[in-house]
Amino acid sequence: MTTKAKYVPTEREQAFLDTVENPRYDREIINGLDPFFEDRAPEDMRGFYSQDEIAALLGLRGTEQDVESRMPVKITRHYFELAQNSKPLQRLVKASPDETMDLAGSEDPGYQMDFSPVEGMLHKYEMGLLYVISTCSAHCRFCYREELIARKDIERQDGTVAKKGLAQIADVTDYVRAHNQQVEDNGGIHPETGREKLREVLLSGGDPMVLPNSKLAAWLSALAEAGVESIRLGTKEMAFYPDRFDDAFLSMMDGFHAAYPDVGFRLMVHFNHPDEFLLKDPGGDYAENPNGSLAWHPATKRAMDAVVGRGWISVENQAPIIKDINDDPSALRIMQRALKRVGVENHYFFCGRDIVAYKAFNVPIETAWNILNESQKGLSGVENHARLSITHYKGKTEVAAVTSEPLEGVPNGENGVLIFKILRNALDARDRGKVCIVGRNPDALWFDDYEDRVIFDEAGLFEYSRVKALREKAEAEATAEE
Repeated sequence: MTTKAKYVPTEREQAFLDTVENPRYDREIINGLDPFFEDRAPEDMRGFYSQDEIAALLGLRGTEQDVESRMPVKITRHYFELAQNSKPLQRLVKASPDETMDLAGSEDPGYQMDFSPVEGMLHKYEMGLLYVISTCSAHCRFCYREELIARKDIERQDGTVAKKGLAQIADVTDYVRAHNQQVEDNGGIHPETGREKLREVLLSGGDPMVLPNSKLAAWLSALAEAGVESIRLGTKEMAFYPDRFDDAFLSMMDGFHAAYPDVGFRLMVHFNHPDEFLLKDPGGDYAENPNGSLAWHPATKRAMDAVVGRGWISVENQAPIIKDINDDPSALRIMQRALKRVGVENHYFFCGRDIVAYKAFNVPIETAWNILNESQKGLSGVENHARLSITHYKGKTEVAAVTSEPLEGVPNGENGVLIFKILRNALDARDRGKVCIVGRNPDALWFDDYEDRVIFDEAGLFEYSRVKALREKAEAEATAEE
């Protein structure tokens, strides 16, 4: 059995890594429902689930509708304190029997594993995404990565079935270097995929901010050494446990920037609702600053100011629109305005994905468009940059417009139309910018709800098949070995 060589940092990397501190963090996490079922949760948290809610959840234990089999339950003390007086936040982290009443959905949304060149890495677009950890400080019940968090088996393109593995530094950096060398040798374009240089990588999971600083630093410096020009880190820790953004973390980031000043860094935060960061008065209303703007929770404001204040870090927020959490134009308007005021860009809002049990969480696509459109009335031009995206296998697709008037004489256009536009396209992005027009269906939760009312589809959203090159190659190799 051949043992793969261990990744060895360069002298520059090691000099940086030697400066990193690793404090211990006490998030006061409650794992699972048992602490609530058995009165083992801290006394002030025991009423988080009512007796009726506990009875209903206990009744599902061990059945196909067991909510913890679908998605583990987890919450931090900080988030519990925010959620006590917020129904939307309770909905976000509290398990509910309605999650498993309909388990329709995909275990590999968007067929992401078709684009996994090495374990734990996706290279679907011009950038790479890494699964560096399989958990978070707390768990959103609608999680897009429930198959990773719950450690479920996923069918790969070669037909094998296994749990998603986590990315390893040596494998990823070897791939980055090899890919970029092929691009350089071929005049700037990869000979097989048509992609350009892999210059941007997203650390994801799970939540990378659950990792200790030393492991984060190891990823950052190794990617920089491999030639990556820009690194993103996706996190909800600013909502779940803002104290994670402490002096030790900030010092680590400053050290990284000093060692690799030409590498860009984007922090992709995930606020779903303004209750996650705005301060409330005893009456439950948002507290105001002297000038009338809304006041932030002190711990979250300190963390955000520290990150935004480092001009070389850009911070952007993105979030899905989820039923009974943020399907509210007023809440989204408040959130977009409050984020931009402190220097956070509004990047994407998403329609819910077709994860297992998506029907319990997703807002109809046309409703989501109307909610976002209504929320952006009254916002300034710089506050309303966010677009509404829905993730198709071919790529991130904008819900660009929904008409309220019929298109006379156009089959399927009697009740108006919805226009999809491909924003990000897999591989060489040849379909970017193409559109698809479908007749309206106010109940549609996913693309397949429009299959019977397609009017125009230059994007191929309803005439696609999965990329089969890797599977065919694997089958050919297997046949050759027989």
